[in-house]
Amino acid sequence: MTSWAVDSAFAVFAVAAVVTGFLVFRTDSMVRASFWLLASFVNVGLILVLLNARFLGFSVVLMMAGEMSVMAIFMVMLMMNPAGLNPMTMVHQHRASVAAGVTAFLALAGVGIVVDFPDDPARQDPAQVTAELGVEELGDSMLVFQTAGAALLATMIGGIAVTSRRGRYGTADEGSVPPPLDPPDAESAL
Repeated sequence: MTSWAVDSAFAVFAVAAVVTGFLVFRTDSMVRASFWLLASFVNVGLILVLLNARFLGFSVVLMMAGEMSVMAIFMVMLMMNPAGLNPMTMVHQHRASVAAGVTAFLALAGVGIVVDFPDDPARQDPAQVTAELGVEELGDSMLVFQTAGAALLATMIGGIAVTSRRGRYGTADEGSVPPPLDPPDAESAL
């Protein structure tokens, strides 16, 4: 790709990452917030790919796609608010949150503008660099990641089974109604 095409794509992905990150806090649904966060991370991953950090970029995209999808599934399964889709406040301590966000943005933007980043490509074999980066990124945690993946898969299968046609509180065709909060009196049950 030419330099202007890379710069244009970088600008598009950067703006999209910031806008979708902002929308995480503007939406009123936990499920929608998780998908906006996924969109923000995908844009960051694409920026890394543009910067020739393809392994890191694809790692970010793949890990965040899995993580945010699982998060959305758990929101649908476990939120007291039906399916995590009803309106709710996503930000607490509004003034402190805005101040922290603006401060972090200005600090990171200042670093990006002031610092002279190196532009020399690695002089090693690219395959070796990728292998070393993989070891550095995961290290001794590969077994933990694989075990967590299997556990999350089993949890998703269980969640789907719980929310099947039978439902958690009875058959969906007959109307699934949760049990009353107060148990019936012992005398009236006899």
